[in-house]
Amino acid sequence: MSTALKTSVPSSKPLPAGSGRLRRFWNNKTLMLMCLPAILFFIIFAYLPMPGLYLAFIQYNYSDGIFKSPFVGFDNFRFLVINGDLWRLTFNTVAYNLVFIVLGNFLQIFVAILLNELRKKWFKKVSQTLMFLPHFISAVLIGLIAYNILSYDYGLLNGILESLGMDPVKTYSNPTIWPFIIVLTFLWQATGYGSIIYFAAIMGLDNEIIEASEIDGANAFQRIRYIIIPWLKPTFIILMLFSLGGVLKGNFGLFYNLVGANNTALYPTTDIIETYVFRALMTNFNFSLGSAVSLYQSVFGFIVVITANWLVKKASPENSLF
Repeated sequence: MSTALKTSVPSSKPLPAGSGRLRRFWNNKTLMLMCLPAILFFIIFAYLPMPGLYLAFIQYNYSDGIFKSPFVGFDNFRFLVINGDLWRLTFNTVAYNLVFIVLGNFLQIFVAILLNELRKKWFKKVSQTLMFLPHFISAVLIGLIAYNILSYDYGLLNGILESLGMDPVKTYSNPTIWPFIIVLTFLWQATGYGSIIYFAAIMGLDNEIIEASEIDGANAFQRIRYIIIPWLKPTFIILMLFSLGGVLKGNFGLFYNLVGANNTALYPTTDIIETYVFRALMTNFNFSLGSAVSLYQSVFGFIVVITANWLVKKASPENSLF
């Protein structure tokens, strides 16, 4: 009897280490194959170039190469702090991105709610198409349109002002007006396309909840305030956290094509980290300084994401990223 019992009990021998992971990998091989292009992209363009960060701590010269150039430690960062460029670049980049994030998300929510409230399907589709189009317009073309409007000699704006007997405006030498121009251009280009996510989130709302509120006598404003906006809160928090990760990553295409990288008169209000790095690499050929700014940008963004996620986790754990 004891022998029979021993032979009928399954073996409790533990599986080899890692066999569970391999089994899960094999069971999900189709999904892993679909993720392979994205994994390769990040390995090639994000992880393999990481040794290049060493440039930020050397005084690079062509004759010695990267690993034989003199090591200078934090001198490149010290130079940025002393000459004031780091603070100006940080302030401009963070200020623009915060305005882009806050105004952009609120306008996207507003547009998504308006689209949801439209009852004519053909009008809703036409409105969506017209609002999405600016996203697909090249930044080069946007810069060309802006130049033809704002140019001192041949711009449409000065042509209208002169026809009215007013003095022309030197837009490209006046740094105070460019924050408004840049923000308005960004919102015009990004709001329609960015509202897709919020509109899709609204589409996921159970219609029975909306119908029940209408039966209870809720009007459109009450339905938006007490049902739709709370429903969009998790989506808003997630998008905000993702956006904060790039709070020091400026929209180089927009700034470069609207303002240019070498207009010194507009540096106080339009110079951001990306345009500074571009000048350091392409004009001054200072690879070490450009690498130092890029490293500072990445570390700062990482700290911002970790801090923002920690604050969200304290206030609303179910909406945090990790």
